[in-house]
Amino acid sequence: MSPVKSPLSDADLTTVGGALQGALVDLVDLSLVAKQVHWNVVGPRFRSVHLQLDEVVDTARLHSDTVAERAAALGVNPDGRAATVAATSAIGTVPEGWIKDTEAVSILVAALGAVVTRMRERIDATGDPDPISQDILIGLTGDLEKHAWMFQAESA
Repeated sequence: MSPVKSPLSDADLTTVGGALQGALVDLVDLSLVAKQVHWNVVGPRFRSVHLQLDEVVDTARLHSDTVAERAAALGVNPDGRAATVAATSAIGTVPEGWIKDTEAVSILVAALGAVVTRMRERIDATGDPDPISQDILIGLTGDLEKHAWMFQAESA
């Protein structure tokens, strides 16, 4: 039982809570993946890719807090624990060791693509039950799509 009373019906809360929890997990994992690649990227484009990765980390961290607080405001306890993130994220694993700048770009293109795809599904799912949560998801997806575009342009 939640100490916070939700304005949503139980069915709508289940839908919206699931969407927000999934978004939280993907954002937490995206920040971790981007930071891991950031620490290990090497190559001629090191500096530009290194800095671009920190921009993704900042975006993911900012939005993960917004998503978690929206869930809490609706009476859904957000779960960003490492085990939960590892078990439910859409992002693949990052290889061990040094990562060539071209591979770093490919990793982020794939990670952002996976997250954006799931975010768009969440946008669709939350439209009717909770336009406020949908609006949050729309805004963060726009930011992620901008990062995806920039990384795709890096690999053109």
